[in-house]
Amino acid sequence: MSDHTAAHPAPRPRPTRAELRNDVWLAAGLFVSAVLSSALGSVAGVYGADAAEGMQWALLYSLGLTAPLAVRRRFPELVVVAISVVFFVGVTVRIPDLYVSNIAMFIAMYTVGAWVDDRRRALWVRVGVIVAMFVWLIVTMFQSAIDPSDDALSQAGVFSPFAAMLLLQLLVNAGFFGGAYYMGDRAYAAAMSRAALEQRTRELEREREVTAAQAVALDRVRIARELHDVVAHHVSAMGVQAGAARAVLERDPDAARRALHGIEDSARSAIADLRQLLETLRTSGADAEGGSTVHLSALADLVAHANDNGLPTTLTVVGDRVDLPDLVQVNMYRVAQEALTNARRHGGPDAAADVRLRYSGDAVELEVVNTGRAVAAPMRPGLGLVGMRERAAASGGVLETGPRGRGGFLVRLRVPLAAPAPSHASAGVGA
Repeated sequence: MSDHTAAHPAPRPRPTRAELRNDVWLAAGLFVSAVLSSALGSVAGVYGADAAEGMQWALLYSLGLTAPLAVRRRFPELVVVAISVVFFVGVTVRIPDLYVSNIAMFIAMYTVGAWVDDRRRALWVRVGVIVAMFVWLIVTMFQSAIDPSDDALSQAGVFSPFAAMLLLQLLVNAGFFGGAYYMGDRAYAAAMSRAALEQRTRELEREREVTAAQAVALDRVRIARELHDVVAHHVSAMGVQAGAARAVLERDPDAARRALHGIEDSARSAIADLRQLLETLRTSGADAEGGSTVHLSALADLVAHANDNGLPTTLTVVGDRVDLPDLVQVNMYRVAQEALTNARRHGGPDAAADVRLRYSGDAVELEVVNTGRAVAAPMRPGLGLVGMRERAAASGGVLETGPRGRGGFLVRLRVPLAAPAPSHASAGVGA
């Protein structure tokens, strides 16, 4: 595949409608300029008595010289050949234009180098035109050298005025055609580099979307594994309480009733956890590694770990602790863990973090604030932020993220507390 690509490189992107319209305007502007240049050159007596008489020839010459430029990007080779022929005829019959014709030749030569995908053909077309022009120039020089007229430049001396004029013409034409050749090749190379860069950008964007989708799927699988541990905990507790209720059913009905209430509460918690995740977990994926159940009680260990790894971190708990569903605790812990990881990664060497856990009457709020480098708000959220939002949605909460005005980053997760259910004392049953 690579050999095929090297032998047949991708073509240059075709000209846009705007570029084609600009070519028409360029041809029109140069036509007006060529007419004015011919008229002024006739008045100034550029060719003297040898100049072509009558503006009709100047108009025809100007049209033939500039009209092909209107389609220069579509037919570059034909355009440069046509303009070269018109240029040769115009100079031969002495059309008094010295400037616009050179501009038109330069643009035509440049366009072949900039827009022809077959680089071998572009090479031979330009070389052919350049060789023809230099042969013509040498022929005219020879004719001037053998011209016996008295008004010719003096040829006396080693470096005569005539020799100086010939050398000047050779240097000017060499610079003229060499510049058009070089600039055309550079324009083609730049266009191909831009096209390759745009293609790589599109491929990287597609890969990014695939990677993001895979990361979200894996994160959902990880949440599902933790949900499995949470529900398994509830089911195990229900089994223990059911066994205890059966054991004391006949001799202690009140204790059995309390155990049954505990079973009911555990079942409701498990069902609530499952309901919260039904709208989040819609895809299945490969098994993920890890996935142990963690709780908010482990925040202190998480903060200690951050301190040990070079991120000075403090933990503040505000309000009276309340019992939270295991799923909410797992997701809030993971959000704090991801926020501290991002702070250590992006905050810089002088970054510090503060973890605050607030309990209020109607909600629990986790806030992780870090100092350090100012981080611009990303146009697209990173994979870590995507995972945080997934966990916030799974917990029925709201996630707020963004850069701070004085540097650093803020992550705040607020989870409303469910209406308190009637509490029942758990059965203290001994074996």
